[in-house]
Amino acid sequence: MIVNKHPRTFILKRLLNQYSQVRFLQSSSTEEYDLVVIGGGSGGLACAKAASQLQKKVAVLDFVTPSTQGTTWGLGGTCVNVGCIPKKLMHHAALLGEAIKDSKAYGWSVPDLIQNDWETLSTAVQNHVKSLNWGHRVQLRDKGVEYINGLGSFVDRQTVKVTDNKGKQKLLKTKNTVIAVGGRPYIPSHIPGALEYSISSDDLFWLKKSPGKTLVIGASYIALECGGFLRGLGLDTTVMVRSIPLRQFDQQMASLVTDYMESNGTKFLKTCVPVSIEKTTGGQLVVKYENLTDKQTKEEVFDTVMFATGRHAVVRNLNLEGIGVEIDQTTQKVIGDHGGDHERSSVPNIYAIGDILHKRPELTPVAIKAGQLLAERLFGGSQVQMNYDLVPTTVFTPLEYGVVGISEEEAIARHGEENIEVYHAFYTPLEFVVPQRNSSQCYIKVVCFGDRVLGLHLIGPNAGEVIQGFAVALRCGATWSGISGSVGIHPTSAEEIVKLHITKRSGLDPTVTGC
Repeated sequence: MIVNKHPRTFILKRLLNQYSQVRFLQSSSTEEYDLVVIGGGSGGLACAKAASQLQKKVAVLDFVTPSTQGTTWGLGGTCVNVGCIPKKLMHHAALLGEAIKDSKAYGWSVPDLIQNDWETLSTAVQNHVKSLNWGHRVQLRDKGVEYINGLGSFVDRQTVKVTDNKGKQKLLKTKNTVIAVGGRPYIPSHIPGALEYSISSDDLFWLKKSPGKTLVIGASYIALECGGFLRGLGLDTTVMVRSIPLRQFDQQMASLVTDYMESNGTKFLKTCVPVSIEKTTGGQLVVKYENLTDKQTKEEVFDTVMFATGRHAVVRNLNLEGIGVEIDQTTQKVIGDHGGDHERSSVPNIYAIGDILHKRPELTPVAIKAGQLLAERLFGGSQVQMNYDLVPTTVFTPLEYGVVGISEEEAIARHGEENIEVYHAFYTPLEFVVPQRNSSQCYIKVVCFGDRVLGLHLIGPNAGEVIQGFAVALRCGATWSGISGSVGIHPTSAEEIVKLHITKRSGLDPTVTGC
């Protein structure tokens, strides 16, 4: 039995602790904000900073619930910590490995065996991410935004409860709230061993040691990007695809992307689904899977299994339905477009931006722009709405796929095949010539309705850099006659777009020859 030698001191400390907790709640419940942002990702931070610059009192709430494998990270959301930034850095690392191999053809003396050190790479990536975490905190402080490391939920339409990692709670009164909580990877719990033994993209970028022989389950851009750079780093990599790769993208382009990956060593298990995952005494993972075509069940041993089978909106603990915020029952996302405002929910003073907003692109720049424009409408007298049309994006697979606008399939569905003209070409990037790299999947197509460009698609090196410029041009009203009448920069891959002249309808060979 432990005897307290100073009972009065003990009682006094307990009373002071109780008083401080009560005071914590009471003082917070009277504190009022012009804006509370729930979620410290790119969109939420952009909205908060823009509102603060308009002299409003703003708080940002951010709390990272650990992944199924216990991974956590800092301020900045998915893009900074477990998405765009670490993904692009690892993609670049893989491209550097390919460039080193190519350099031999250009006269560089390079060992036949080159290897990537995962620990060095992951440490460099993680250090950069941590610097961004710190930078976001400094920016919030400099702009006068209050940062609260706590989990937010609604008590009522103008009261947000914050719970910290120790369970302490406080209340914030707010005139407006922006929901910017984003999404998290979905791991199917009905598959035995999936939750216990698999990882997601939330874990991959924070692994301390190499994932080794890896199975990536999924057909999304996340699955293909991760599978692509893992193979590029020299790892034995397999991608398990249930049905259609890159379902939301142009399917001709998607097939070319996967064809290139397959020809460069990424293995694909097509029309297959996992049945179970078991861990051996040696720490490896035995994956049983079923082929949906022939109904046969097989198994294979891997070091790491990663699920990239979709993401779910982080709304479960927000009490949205309790305060009348309408959400889509399938996606669990907030339904916007109320009162003429694209981001306003069914509750007038509650808004949503980014991945949490129903039927909007799940892209970081979209969330940032929408957040900034929303703050300017709320507090700056602006009437400018976010324009969700002609949003460009790039899939950072080993051979990048950049796109702005809609797919050929969607264009035909909207306007009829007879009214659509597709200009296209297979081309060889100059960088591929000397090392004699396979360029058979380097392809461009522009989908047109009359002189109007509906979609511009490019597969090739630096596709994101190329498409960004064309996206600006299209937003400014560029037409097909304007693009095809332009002069290219020679020798570049981008110039092949303005040189396009062969249509699919003509049936002519679209392969570019000569310079």
